[in-house]
Amino acid sequence: MGLDRACEQARDFTEYFPASSACGGAAHLHQIFGSIGTNEVFAFLSKKGSPSTAAPLSSCSPPPPSLKPKPPPHARAAMAAAQGGSVVSSSEKVDFLKLQNGSDIRGVAVAGVEGEPVNLTEPATEAIAAAFAAWLLNKKEADGLRRLRISVGHDSRISAHKLQNAVTHGITAAGHDILQFGLASTPAMFNSTLTEDERNHLPVDGAIMITASHLPYNRNGLKFFTSDGGLNKADIKDILERASKIYEESAHGKLKEWEDASRGVVNSVDYMSIYASDLVQAVRKSAGDKDKPLEGLHIVVDAGNGAGGFFVDKVLKPLGAVTTGSQFLEPDGLFPNHIPNPEDKTAMKAITQAVLDNKADLGIIFDTDVDRSAAVDSSGRELNRNRLIALMAAIVLEEHPGTTVVTDSVTSDGLTVFIENKLGGKHHRFKRGYKNVIDEAIRLNSIGEESHLAMETSGHGALKENHWLDDGAYLMVKLLNKLAAARTLGSSIGSKVLTDLVEGLEEAAVTVEIRLKIDQNHADLKGGPFRDYGEAVLRHLENAIGKDPNLHKAPKNYEGVRVSGYGGWFLLRLSLHDPVLPLNIEAPSNDDAIKLGLAVLAAVNEFSALDVTALNKFVQQ
Repeated sequence: MGLDRACEQARDFTEYFPASSACGGAAHLHQIFGSIGTNEVFAFLSKKGSPSTAAPLSSCSPPPPSLKPKPPPHARAAMAAAQGGSVVSSSEKVDFLKLQNGSDIRGVAVAGVEGEPVNLTEPATEAIAAAFAAWLLNKKEADGLRRLRISVGHDSRISAHKLQNAVTHGITAAGHDILQFGLASTPAMFNSTLTEDERNHLPVDGAIMITASHLPYNRNGLKFFTSDGGLNKADIKDILERASKIYEESAHGKLKEWEDASRGVVNSVDYMSIYASDLVQAVRKSAGDKDKPLEGLHIVVDAGNGAGGFFVDKVLKPLGAVTTGSQFLEPDGLFPNHIPNPEDKTAMKAITQAVLDNKADLGIIFDTDVDRSAAVDSSGRELNRNRLIALMAAIVLEEHPGTTVVTDSVTSDGLTVFIENKLGGKHHRFKRGYKNVIDEAIRLNSIGEESHLAMETSGHGALKENHWLDDGAYLMVKLLNKLAAARTLGSSIGSKVLTDLVEGLEEAAVTVEIRLKIDQNHADLKGGPFRDYGEAVLRHLENAIGKDPNLHKAPKNYEGVRVSGYGGWFLLRLSLHDPVLPLNIEAPSNDDAIKLGLAVLAAVNEFSALDVTALNKFVQQ
């Protein structure tokens, strides 16, 4: 076969690593796999290909200079494994409940990292998908539904295709129809349960997103949605228990119990174009139905090689924005440039530099599956964490005066003062975990306390007007609405209209997070759960603080121990999932931060199973 055949065989891979041509994609293959034989690579990538049918890559053009050097050998091997069949035998036992990560499912999907065996296998994923369908059918029984329609999408991870195929098999083998969206964002998957478009088989009864957010390349996971929103912890446990039974009862993990059932239908839908069109219309509406309300504005996007690249071509360009300088838009599941995480310092530095280098008016950065985001103004000032919450609060309180803003527990005292004293709203500081924050806002509304915004410092943000969906793209659309409205009124001040909204937000000079790990094997735990030990640490700290006249416990607090003093505050809490007590400190100076750290250290030092090495290092600087 000639070059065309060789490049054709790279089709699956180049969905993640697009180049200007199929040949360019094949050249990128050569760069990624390095010394691994070309024919062997193609054998992995093509279900029907064989070593004898693949042409050499030497006749392809070299890879673009913007691409990063090839990853280490273990990553290249993992890439190959991800494109093949199941890494772990389908007969191998799976502890399904260990795959639960709060309201999501997370696991290792690709071999290659020492000490991290694959546990999110294709057979396990088939069983989970079938279990979701069974769970959903129970919920829909009152509607008389017997055949469901479920959508599936994925981010840029290298295991995405095989897990999408597994989900598809699990759903269709159970007799239900499935819509494959391909590369998609998590918020878009939820939206597909709401979109009325029968021509495209919408809305669906449920949606599955294959993603592990910003976790390393070998991980993957599943998120589930109905028209009521994301599932909760109890729902996930129920589904995993069902999946375990399905898996055990099926020979070698295959869904034999449904062999005689009528198989479901598979359809492919370009849903991201539908979703993006709705975002475009929202911005146009805010600007008085002007077709290109962002004309003249220069906006750069950093997608971190995740699923957010669509925002440039499908949202910003139709609105008239200049987008030159946007970076890492190509989906690449090895994340070669930086971790796609708006909380990551390297990631924020990358988008900040792009804004400054291109003299852009605004920079936007997304996480892998676009449910989180952050921004950078024209001067290079980061609009994330407390600043982004303050900005969104300012926008929402203009629209809904006096509303309650629900946030996670690690937000600053300065944010409270800003929301309540400057904006005239109410700050309800709750717990960590975006689902906790969103559910609390929904609860407040149910008891008569109006809330229109729920937001975490991680970049998760949900609005009542958007069905309480944590949508990073929608958050950025709210910022674009302000820019578009200002342009319509003749303003040419760029992102200053945004930074002016957070003027007066007091920010601490020193912000620190120190993680105190609990040794689960320590004798002090007496074989008990780490959570019990962590709770004992917190109780002891709370009692000790009451004896110090310089420190004052927060009058209202829903998580851990929050204390103010020395012009700042600290919060010690128990991690949602891990044997860790994160300590957050904010203070006006390093000396004040150390005083707060010393107060914590004095109280917890007697707990031998608690590793206070990092805290000791901090207070001794």
